[in-house]
Amino acid sequence: MFDYVFLIILSPILVYYLYFLLSIYKGLNNLSFWENNNLPNEFVTVIIPFRNESDNIIQSLRSIEKQNYPTDKLEVIYVNDSSTDDSEVKLKSQINSEHIRVISVPEEFAKKAHKKRAIKYGIKNAKGEIIVTTDADCEHKNNWLTTLLSGFDKNTGFISGPVEFIEEENFFNQLQRLEFASLIITGAGLIGADKPIICNGANLAYRKSVFEEVGGFEGQMELSSGDDEILMQRIWKRTDYKIKFCINRDAFSFTQANKDLSQFYNQRKRWASKGLFYELKSTLTSIIFILLFYLCLLILLVLSFINTSFYLPIFITVFVLKIFFEFIVMKRGCNLLFHKKMLKYFLLAEIFHIPYILISGITGIFGNFVWKERKLSR
Repeated sequence: MFDYVFLIILSPILVYYLYFLLSIYKGLNNLSFWENNNLPNEFVTVIIPFRNESDNIIQSLRSIEKQNYPTDKLEVIYVNDSSTDDSEVKLKSQINSEHIRVISVPEEFAKKAHKKRAIKYGIKNAKGEIIVTTDADCEHKNNWLTTLLSGFDKNTGFISGPVEFIEEENFFNQLQRLEFASLIITGAGLIGADKPIICNGANLAYRKSVFEEVGGFEGQMELSSGDDEILMQRIWKRTDYKIKFCINRDAFSFTQANKDLSQFYNQRKRWASKGLFYELKSTLTSIIFILLFYLCLLILLVLSFINTSFYLPIFITVFVLKIFFEFIVMKRGCNLLFHKKMLKYFLLAEIFHIPYILISGITGIFGNFVWKERKLSR
């Protein structure tokens, strides 16, 4: 009896997961290459929060200084979020451009919000109508800004840009690059399908007036993460502005992968911790069904050792379907943005995918993690 009850439970979960993957694939096909020859008329402010980025801050500055963007229509604000190292001193000593400045968040300004408080304080001091956010450990190509911002028109409120881990010659890095690329591809496809769920704060642009219209981070300042996806969902839900994804390799933000498994685990927990606070209830439904799918896969695997003749064929069928549909999504995404050589570790990554999704997803709900030398809870 249990066998058939389990299959009845599994069937709609599997159908939903495959439908979710097909939605991403269709959304990717709705996206087209993004030209970089149509700059907005509005003044632009780039906001770069930083905390203890002594090793990265100068590379970030040099990358920003080389941007092919008219400086009479641009300001860059580095926002110091309570650094305890020499990041701020080092940065100020190397700035040679009048359109780049550094400010520090007052100690009592939204203390628990961390990165969001830095962005909010940056916006408060920004002259630009268009806000661009990236991270202090990111580097960019010279046409990053011109490419990312070329998609703005009067109907556009929010643009998500691609992010990639810098390649290194080690196995852990290669797996991280593939996994991270899958998140970017998923986000792009869902935006293309008009179901915006995922984006990355290392490469975003939005109108300051729209940020204010939806209340900014109001009601979420106690949440340590969520400066990207929750804001995007609010704009999609509460306004008529378009959400876009930039398909152009010149628009990438490049950042370092995690150095070790502990750092990787804490980063993914931090990202997962905001899942229960998403603006769209349909998003929460998707998260629940995806977690249930992976939980069912794990249960199927265990049951395959108990009743091989019944459960093993089912496990193999479900796992093969998962691999096939995820591969066609990844292949399409790599054709648009990344390099196909990433896929050489695809099958191996599929094995780690099941425990990774379950562990990071479930533990992220509890929201306790360490990031930037801070012990955080959501």
